Amino acid sequence: MDDRDRQSHSASYTPGNVPITPPGLEAIYSACRRLYPDQPNPLQVTALVKYWLGGPDPLDYISMYANPGDPDRNIPPHWHYISFGLSDLHGDCRVYELGCADGPSGFGFELTFRLKREPGEANPPTWPAALMQALARYVFQSENVLCSGDHVSWHTPLDGSESRIQHMLMTEDSQLQPTSSILGVVNFIQIVGVCEEELKAAQHWNGPGIIELLRSKPSAGGPWLVTDMRRGETIFELDPQLKERVEQGIEQEGSNLSGVSAWCSWDEPSDSDGRSSDSDEDKENQKDREEDDKRLQKRRGSTGTGRRTITDYESEQIKATLKKGLSNTHLNVKDESQTQSRKESFDSTVSSDGPTELIRTRTLESVHLKFNLEAGSLLPLALRGRLKHGRHFTFKGIMNDIAITLVSSSVVGSITDEEHPFAAHGTWLQVLVQNEAIDDMIDDLEELSCPEEILCPKTYSWPEKRLCITILPDES
Repeated sequence: MDDRDRQSHSASYTPGNVPITPPGLEAIYSACRRLYPDQPNPLQVTALVKYWLGGPDPLDYISMYANPGDPDRNIPPHWHYISFGLSDLHGDCRVYELGCADGPSGFGFELTFRLKREPGEANPPTWPAALMQALARYVFQSENVLCSGDHVSWHTPLDGSESRIQHMLMTEDSQLQPTSSILGVVNFIQIVGVCEEELKAAQHWNGPGIIELLRSKPSAGGPWLVTDMRRGETIFELDPQLKERVEQGIEQEGSNLSGVSAWCSWDEPSDSDGRSSDSDEDKENQKDREEDDKRLQKRRGSTGTGRRTITDYESEQIKATLKKGLSNTHLNVKDESQTQSRKESFDSTVSSDGPTELIRTRTLESVHLKFNLEAGSLLPLALRGRLKHGRHFTFKGIMNDIAITLVSSSVVGSITDEEHPFAAHGTWLQVLVQNEAIDDMIDDLEELSCPEEILCPKTYSWPEKRLCITILPDES
């Protein structure tokens, strides 16, 4: 800690009660000393201008320890990086409002990273510090904390090389336990580098499940999840049976992926009988639909025992822009705007930009859904991993405010019901897929799981359900 740190800290405490180091710093230092008693002064990467003095880097320090590993457990020697700055280090409101001992300190966590040490490597590489600073900037700008089980799509080698390790999963640090001080509790969230195929498996199933598979393979991370940037094989290439484990997990437990940004659109097909839209019969039908809408609005929000609920909060979130996309989720180290969200779920989106109470909800007689091939390839997962387990799945348009939410019969709070399986609130469409129809649609759409074999455009139609889906080329 430099003199400026001490002077600023001393000003917020009465003489005679000034600790040697601020309580937040001391809590993390103590945790590090317990783990590395023989390394009291590790190498550190320090922000030249502290964030609280107008600097660009939120992390004050990143300590780098030499961890010997455990040869008996096939854990290699590695560098252990630990951040300082996502929790409240100083307790004098220079960065965070003062918390309490039993609450989170700052954002409630610090980042760690374990990088395999190359033979003869005397000093730790510093690129992980830049990576951690980039993630910290994202957290500060979005106010989205990183939690165990989360994933971050990066789409470039973490170290800027030609490595296959281009994405990250988050989990609890393998050795550092949560610590606390008078400023609150700090968890240590470890970054784990993964390949593209492993990221997709985590997205389609869940992060913790893939983390456990990585632990089971020493060359893919092992018990302490050490990232090896030279790793050339995915866990599925190391053990092809793990693909079946992921598929079984999706089938038995469902998918944690509840929504993505994608190219999508929807419309209500016009009647083909040539009747004028101004006919008396049409006007009467319109009046009946409006009455149905009013009754539907009254039923909205009712609950049933054991049924999942789309809460008002989730509804507001879906109306806003989902920040995480299929292809546009790169948190660039050099791009400090960090506009992409880390989470592909309702509770990870930003709040609505404006009031939506005045937007009328209407029912539709039939719908035509359109997706590009990349988005369409997720339809089997949405049906098998979400709706079949009583959940919902949302596609949010990346170029507009359109949203399409597929809901199962078990979801409560939807604006659809069995009599009105299609309902729209402004540009947000909800489509109810009855339980008995889910398996049929899975069978019909299963070929989309291998998108490279699909010739687009291609339309799937279910006339009895008054539903059709068209898959368009990605370039459209």
